Amino acid sequence: MDLYKTIRILHEERERLGKLIAYLEHMKSTKTGPARRQAKGRRGRKRMSAAERKAVSARMRKYWAARRAAGAGQSPQMEPSSTAASV
Repeated sequence: MDLYKTIRILHEERERLGKLIAYLEHMKSTKTGPARRQAKGRRGRKRMSAAERKAVSARMRKYWAARRAAGAGQSPQMEPSSTAASV
């Protein structure tokens, strides 16, 4: 193979790659390149229907009733102000 021909082909390849790199850097800096994806917005809070709120309310009433029933068997705790006065 001819050495000069190989060098010329490599120079052409380098020039082509240089143009491609410059184009890609330009696309990166302007952020308008074809590969740029549209950023998704925040999803926001899900709204509950009246039926869902009613179901949650009933479930929480049952939960807190069970908590109160479980706590009724425990001994009452002392208030922080009464412990400070006795010290």
